[in-house]
Amino acid sequence: QVQLVESGGGLVQAGGSLRLSCVASGRISIINVMGWYRQAPGKQRELVATITWGGSTNYADSVKGRFAISRDNAKHMVYLQMNSLKPEDTAIYYCNRKDGTGDYWGQGTQVTVSS
Repeated sequence: QVQLVESGGGLVQAGGSLRLSCVASGRISIINVMGWYRQAPGKQRELVATITWGGSTNYADSVKGRFAISRDNAKHMVYLQMNSLKPEDTAIYYCNRKDGTGDYWGQGTQVTVSS
């Protein structure tokens, strides 16, 4: 199966930036959708952004204009550039990959935005 490992989380002040990375390994299918989801304490996990194997993107309304998802197919990586961070962005961020064989998740990386 596919394994996903995230990195890049941390503590940042409001208005700052972070760049999350996720690398996929194992059985790699060409046709896939990768994305980022987040979950804050006491809240449901929500979609942040997705990107198809062909590069089409989709964003949650709350992050449009601030976050940008990208991928490097040769390296089997997906990134999330987060700018103008707000305290409400604080959550555990999870990398996700969907393909014809299943739905895979990383372990998550904590993002904390302080005032």
